[in-house]
Amino acid sequence: MTELSREIKRQIGVIINRRGTVVAVIIGDEKEIVIPVLPDYPLGRRLLRGLRCVHTHLRNEPLTQDDLTDLALLRLDLMAAIGVRDDGLPGDAYTAHLLPYYPDGPAYEVQPPVPFHSLAIDAESFIGSLEEEMGRALTRDVADRRERAILVSVSTRHRDEQMESLEELKELARTDQVEVLDMVCQRPARLNPKYLMGTGKIKELIIKALQKNATLIIFDQELTPTQTRELGEITELKVIDRTQLILDIFARRAHSRDGKVQVELAQLKYLLPKLTGKGTSLSRLMGGIGGRGPGETKLEVDRRRVQDRIAHLEKELKSLSRGRYERRRRRAGSGVPIISIAGYTNAGKSTLLNALTKSSTLAEDRLFATLDTASRRLRFPRERDAVITDTVGFIRDLPADLFRAFKATLEEMEDADIIMHVVDASSPAFEARMKTVEKVLDEIGLEGIPRLLVFNKADLMDPVAARNLARRFGAVAISAIDPGTLGPLLKELERRLWPGEAPGASAAN
Repeated sequence: MTELSREIKRQIGVIINRRGTVVAVIIGDEKEIVIPVLPDYPLGRRLLRGLRCVHTHLRNEPLTQDDLTDLALLRLDLMAAIGVRDDGLPGDAYTAHLLPYYPDGPAYEVQPPVPFHSLAIDAESFIGSLEEEMGRALTRDVADRRERAILVSVSTRHRDEQMESLEELKELARTDQVEVLDMVCQRPARLNPKYLMGTGKIKELIIKALQKNATLIIFDQELTPTQTRELGEITELKVIDRTQLILDIFARRAHSRDGKVQVELAQLKYLLPKLTGKGTSLSRLMGGIGGRGPGETKLEVDRRRVQDRIAHLEKELKSLSRGRYERRRRRAGSGVPIISIAGYTNAGKSTLLNALTKSSTLAEDRLFATLDTASRRLRFPRERDAVITDTVGFIRDLPADLFRAFKATLEEMEDADIIMHVVDASSPAFEARMKTVEKVLDEIGLEGIPRLLVFNKADLMDPVAARNLARRFGAVAISAIDPGTLGPLLKELERRLWPGEAPGASAAN
């Protein structure tokens, strides 16, 4: 190899498997070799790929950063470079191998150079020992079947805004039972149309994902079909975006027929533009009269089936919407006032509904804990009744298809006499979240319905600060988990729902 390399003035490399068989020969240029795709040796969940690379260096130089990056990216058993002397004989041998993962530890170890004829590595036993040590270094519970993810944000927005969105993505992942291993944040001058992030950063991401034994990469930004495919191919990991994560949460949490239809409709509308194929390579003959010839490609069949299913679900959604309209009409005819609860996800809407009506709607400290609309009867202290309705929580950058699908549910608010906007006042981002909710309410045509601002989770704040904040925004400060704080809220609701009545009128009756 060294003699040939000197003769043609190019690096020569071989890829060797653990049986000692050469599975690829690579001819590079004078500076580097490019390792080809190795489809017969997928990484999967293995710690090492089962291949080692041996190549020549024309000037007897050490391993380059590209060599070490390939070692880490491809999870090779070993990377070796053999120096070429002026007479074509082998010079020094340079080797490097990966290390077991430890937090803040190096990814690989580079051995000092040795004369080629003094190199003595028992590759089989060395690699076996290395894999065994890597296995011991994995501290995770192997019985834990959750996905293990690295979260990524690539944006040109302000860093504070970017980090806030990334923290929200972390909460979404926790809601979807995903273990978050790390978060990566990049603010490039301009976005890479192929990978969204720069190639150098993506190499760092892949190394980090492989080191930490991640199974999933979640991007905070919406990915195009091309970006999803390219990132999946280069990382050899499952790659999804924020929209897909939210859709998966909704699929887990929807229980009513309404919710299930809306979620499936949103998923199919998200999937449709991402159906891509390889032209005639997917063609299949479809026999029968009128079906002879090239027929439809599998891609076209898949798209048609998705479109047919979308049409069916939209028809079913209209039917369900008519049923909701009839129920709302009967409710409005009864003359009982209607209160709708709206707010950012995890603001405490369901907890407040339970506290006011002494019911047991599911309430958890998670985003989108409940998706299905819940209506309960609320009795006021002065023997007045109202219907109070909880709706799905809002979130910034809600996927458009999901917003359209859930718009029918949010239309329940059209008949409300008052919208109770619940805000988590303890959140540092409460003002931005308030604006998000107000914007959505305006977009669905509810700007004309009176709103009552309710600052929840006052128990997590300094009492004086909570009162001052409520006074500043004209809100009522409460803690949904403390029934003793709900008196002022009930009084304000009663005052707004029955404004012309004297305080003692209802009691006298």
